Amino acid sequence: MQRRRILTSTVVMFSILATLLAAGTSPQQADARTAAAPNTQSASPPPEPGGKIVEPAKLPFSEQLARDNLRLPAGFWFDVWATGLGNPRNLVVAPNGTVYVTRREQGDVVMLKDSNNDARADQMRVVASGLQYINGIAWRANQLYLATDQKVLRAPIRGDGTLGPLRTLIADLPDAGQHPNRTLEFGPDGKLYISVGSTCNACDDSDPESATLLVANPDGSNRRIYAEGLRNTIGFDWHPGSKQLWGMDHGSDWRGNDQPPEELNLIQDQGNYGWPWCYANKQVDPYIPNQPKGTTKEAYCAQTLPSVLTYTAHSAPLDFLFYAKGQFPAQFQGDAFVTMRGSWNREPPSGYKVVRLRFQNGWPVGYEDFMTGFLVDNGRAQFGRPVGLAVAPYGSLFVTDDTNGVIYRISWAGQ
Repeated sequence: MQRRRILTSTVVMFSILATLLAAGTSPQQADARTAAAPNTQSASPPPEPGGKIVEPAKLPFSEQLARDNLRLPAGFWFDVWATGLGNPRNLVVAPNGTVYVTRREQGDVVMLKDSNNDARADQMRVVASGLQYINGIAWRANQLYLATDQKVLRAPIRGDGTLGPLRTLIADLPDAGQHPNRTLEFGPDGKLYISVGSTCNACDDSDPESATLLVANPDGSNRRIYAEGLRNTIGFDWHPGSKQLWGMDHGSDWRGNDQPPEELNLIQDQGNYGWPWCYANKQVDPYIPNQPKGTTKEAYCAQTLPSVLTYTAHSAPLDFLFYAKGQFPAQFQGDAFVTMRGSWNREPPSGYKVVRLRFQNGWPVGYEDFMTGFLVDNGRAQFGRPVGLAVAPYGSLFVTDDTNGVIYRISWAGQ
């Protein structure tokens, strides 16, 4: 595989315009959205690198604490659907309503059911175990696909919801290092997409598959790099209308409270998004002391793809999911939800919420808070860190909290 492939400026602009036209956006709109001149100049001199560990104190969960503090837009309500789960990370909902959740610290997958339809899980069963660093999960054709730090596995779902034997499809994903939380999703093309984070905070990874999004056949064969320069794009999804792939990438740490921001990227085949040399709108990272092989940071960054939108630094975007069910109001159709697990090195803390990413004509136009209130006591304490998202067949939105072991279910009540 070719290391750090770079698109030319002409190909970049053509690709962006082509995808915008597919979404119903005119060339004039595209020009307006890409007209901002990229900042490829390093700050001279850069400010001293900064940051300190600022972790809000963890409060034990109680349903009363959640009822008193969590807020949703008017017309929505939440149920505390499951508790006592330990470390629930990502989840999927099968067509029959059965929920499957990965638990990283426990190294297993749990099956949950609400057998009496009282808005609370009443059956829990471990259906796979012994999976170190289990994180990603996807459902396809009555089979579960799972991702650990170095493996992708598949198991059939039996009639009672339990899993048949696990089969390893991929066993040689790059060493995890700092970012072991692999995720995987199936695209509109039927291919399997796998996120592989960087091994470090900010370095030139030696393995070309680190800091990438990979694509493979459903059986794991013909794996290749789909996009690179993505430090840790854990959450990604395809817009239900345009079928374009979008994802949120994590910025590097120890560059102060506000830089670099979290990035929303339109992820394109063969695209390079700049990390570790640059971020956001091709901004050169002045804290990387060395240069890319055979070129300069400035020249390298000029040939990469800029982010489309940014978000508050260190918020830690995890899952990313477009909404396309009928339960929520029409204005939510085609919008995305993003879990912001929350910062550990920013003052004041950022994240600790679920946000709505609004789209118009297939293009993102801004963020707004959706589920808030996990941060309390003026940011000095928290009782939840949102991680996973899934939509039930009937349209409700599930959200996991991996800190207090809770799954929330959000539904529309109407106004």
